[in-house]
Amino acid sequence: MRHPFLTAGALWVAWAGRAQAHASEQGFVLLLPTDAYIAAGGATVALTVLMLAVLPGRVALAAFRPVSLWRGTARRGVAGRLLAVPVLGWLIWQGWAGSRDPLGNPLSLGLWVVMWMALVSAQGIVGDIWARINPFAGAALVLARLRRALLHYPVWLGHWPGVAGLLAFAGFLLADPAPADPARLALVVAGYALVMLGGVALFGARWLLRGEVLTLLMRAYARMAPLGHKGGRRVLGLPGWRITQDGPAATGQAVFVLILLGSGSFDGLNETFLWLDLLAINPLEFPGRSAVIGPNLVGLVAVNAMLLAVFCGALWLGARLAGERAALRGLLCRFAPTLLPIALGYHIAHYLPSLLMDGQYVWAGIARALHLGEVHVTAGFLNSPGPVRAIWLAQAGAVVAGHVIALMLAHAIALRGGAGAWRATLAQAPLAAFMLAYTVFGLWLLATPRGV
Repeated sequence: MRHPFLTAGALWVAWAGRAQAHASEQGFVLLLPTDAYIAAGGATVALTVLMLAVLPGRVALAAFRPVSLWRGTARRGVAGRLLAVPVLGWLIWQGWAGSRDPLGNPLSLGLWVVMWMALVSAQGIVGDIWARINPFAGAALVLARLRRALLHYPVWLGHWPGVAGLLAFAGFLLADPAPADPARLALVVAGYALVMLGGVALFGARWLLRGEVLTLLMRAYARMAPLGHKGGRRVLGLPGWRITQDGPAATGQAVFVLILLGSGSFDGLNETFLWLDLLAINPLEFPGRSAVIGPNLVGLVAVNAMLLAVFCGALWLGARLAGERAALRGLLCRFAPTLLPIALGYHIAHYLPSLLMDGQYVWAGIARALHLGEVHVTAGFLNSPGPVRAIWLAQAGAVVAGHVIALMLAHAIALRGGAGAWRATLAQAPLAAFMLAYTVFGLWLLATPRGV
């Protein structure tokens, strides 16, 4: 398995040292019994389905009931949000005035490594860190002091601006010829920031909860964190317990979650030999990213549309098997959030090797700025089978755990909807088959050789 250290927000520059690290990782992972691991992962998900079928409904519901720890409320983090505004401005300036090397530029490293790889993963593990350091929320606080919003946010717009923004972000990530080029990235980030500030000026802070991609994405993943707040107390529960406590998502929110999963999956698929073969491209003569902009954009939209169709089909079929007459839209809004564990698990797995490698450049930059001495970036941990096996097992574990939690969430939500244990199991059968197939697909994406 060769993981794309330079993909998906990564640093699209040719570098011999990192290419050698890729080759080492590839060689070792292909020697691992990945077929056995994939089969074991699929079997784990299948056994989860059987377990849920025989467990009493009250047990499944009790599993997601959080335990109270101590009294405490969520902190607002106003200072962090206000401080993040000049930090964002400085990062944009560094994109234009700083190093041309993405591996040494604070904007490229800050956006793709710190924010996209590390912080997104931490949101689902630790909690809502982004709410305390969101620069757009900080700017909204300042604008609210200066003037009132000019317009009321149209109800009919819903979360669709955020859905469109997520697709645009994924398109830039996966199809742009140089998404980590500092000057190019500075232009994109500055333009995005101006659009978001315009939205806040027009509609107030409500715009951030409807049209700002990072706020929507981070809030969604924060619902996966075990630690949280409920009723004025700090509580601890299974990952995703908030999803069972909340009501159905809005339609736009449901589609947003599906695009998170679909775009993450295509992020892995578009680098495989299978995808290059579909495009009739010889991986040994890869013409460069500029030659596949169109196919990658088409593939991104097609994969997301296919995922939406298959997921809705599974929900519709399950409702019919259980004798329910619920509207498909209502089913989508109830069960789409259960895909968040899968999306988060694959995000963590997909970027883990990149984070281990590129995170060293972040630390090297911090050490230089603070005069802590020289930090030597190394790929030595990829030159022996032990660490590579540990990385692969961590990746596979994240994917399998995401699917197991998703199945449990879907079952609990069906029970909360009033279905008995047997009817809930019957209604979830097509969805369980979908998740089982997606488990195997996700593990295959991690293990398959890459051509880009």
